Amino acid sequence: MRITKPLAIVLLALTIAACSGVETRPAPTEQFAKGNYKYYQWRSEPLANSTRSGDRIYLMDPIVRRELDANLRSKGYILDASRAQFSVDYLQAPGLRIGEKSGAASNISPYPSVVANRQIDGASVDNAHALGGVKETSNIAIQFNDTTTKQEVWQVIITKFVENVNQIDPQQLDKNLSKGIAKGLDTLPPAGQ
Repeated sequence: MRITKPLAIVLLALTIAACSGVETRPAPTEQFAKGNYKYYQWRSEPLANSTRSGDRIYLMDPIVRRELDANLRSKGYILDASRAQFSVDYLQAPGLRIGEKSGAASNISPYPSVVANRQIDGASVDNAHALGGVKETSNIAIQFNDTTTKQEVWQVIITKFVENVNQIDPQQLDKNLSKGIAKGLDTLPPAGQ
């Protein structure tokens, strides 16, 4: 099948839309696959929000656990603490990322001017500014440890840029976490036999 230029553009646009601002960095799965794992347990208990705190971690914890369980179940893994071969845990941390202007945009000025008989369009200027500066991120590191050796056997880091740090939309948080965890566990092999 020959991919034409319009088809390639459509596929690229769909790929970018599917990412929805979620970045994942999974570790290689070879070590995990060698363990032939099937049964798992949670390393820690669910967080109890006895003070009804509005902190993001209390909103995230049940969603992360639900989505991890669902994704692992879909790959054939079984939650069974008595036979667990690996444990699952996660860490959540806000982060900052310093944006950089593209090297190709080195001649972009925030002020429209004539460069080689053409004016730089406003969108290029806006993009250069959007890519520069400090951006806040929400990061989740999911870690699997072998229950016998207590050594890490796999991990994935999921990063999402935070649009509005002062306003947490529970529905959007749920949607972002669901997509991010599914994408993060995508490379994980099915359960061993």
